[in-house]
Amino acid sequence: MEASPLPGAQQLYEAAPCGLLLADSHGTILHANATLCGWLHYKAPELVGHKRFHDLLGMGGRIFYQTHLQPLLRMQGSVAEVKLGIRRQDGVEIPMMVNIAERGWNGQNVLHVALFVAEDRHKYEKELVAQRQRAEDLARQHARDEEELKAARAEAEDRAQFAEQLVGMVSHDIRNPLAVIQMSAALLERGIQPEQQKAAIGRIGRAVQRVQHLIGDLLDFTQARLGGGLSMKKTEVDLHLALADGVAEWQVAFPQAGLRHERRGEGTCRADADRIVQAVGNLVANAAAHGTREAPITVRTESDPHGFRISVHNRGVPIRPEQLPRLFEPMVRGQDAGSKGVGLGLYIVREIVRAHGGSVEASSTAEAGTTFVLRLPAA
Repeated sequence: MEASPLPGAQQLYEAAPCGLLLADSHGTILHANATLCGWLHYKAPELVGHKRFHDLLGMGGRIFYQTHLQPLLRMQGSVAEVKLGIRRQDGVEIPMMVNIAERGWNGQNVLHVALFVAEDRHKYEKELVAQRQRAEDLARQHARDEEELKAARAEAEDRAQFAEQLVGMVSHDIRNPLAVIQMSAALLERGIQPEQQKAAIGRIGRAVQRVQHLIGDLLDFTQARLGGGLSMKKTEVDLHLALADGVAEWQVAFPQAGLRHERRGEGTCRADADRIVQAVGNLVANAAAHGTREAPITVRTESDPHGFRISVHNRGVPIRPEQLPRLFEPMVRGQDAGSKGVGLGLYIVREIVRAHGGSVEASSTAEAGTTFVLRLPAA
């Protein structure tokens, strides 16, 4: 039986399982096989003499061809396994792997181009990139979770330590007034003289006031620290008058302080007057506790176009410079560890001023004395 004749070279070229293309040195297409024409939806005459090879590339591929592939072809004569997007006649880009070789033929250089559809490989590469991106995102998320967990653990430890210290300090500070109340009550039970009864009742009243002040500080601290800030009831008030009333009360509470009030400018301000008086009262109490009795405590209220300014000044042993940056943090007890109170007074001052959109600062030297300045924004 006689064997069937094999296909000719031209038939093999046209039906090759890859796209084959010839182009001159300028890129003009000289020939394209049937396989390539079928993939690109062109007829051979529409390509030959009418299109250049780089006309078939997308914008990115064209730039890459002109800036990278052409110089490589001049240097080494060929490039292999380059992935390019080849545009069909309808404009759709097909991902293809391209091999190009530049060879001489009949006295001119001819580009021999072989093209292979790489859609499956393209999908695989896209999926690989997507998986790598997902892995990197998961790694970053894991790192963020680790950092957040670490921060949460540190915060929990800080809170536990802070709570332990706070309980210890409150227990210590509340023990003294309770002891005074207990001792004074025992004396009253014994039927002491009227003058002694009056003194004992006075001690009980002062001890109760200390406990009430401590409880008030703890409630304010809890609201500021855990409740998102202190509650404020702001109205249009005259802070000169509000603080003048406060100074009159403090003159009775601290008769040895020589307290005086200076005012300047308009006193109208939008504020919670009770809270501002509370803040200044904390500063006056600190000044009375730590200042010298030889010099008065001065409360100055003044206004300017930028807002309202309140200062409390006293003389005495200055605050150590290393304490100033932490002075308004909770449980910092001022000049010495023996200070009365749980160490929340200045923290509450800062939170009251912050709730008004203002600021507070302190300065202290032996020459100038100690000054706390509260600044409130204009109404």
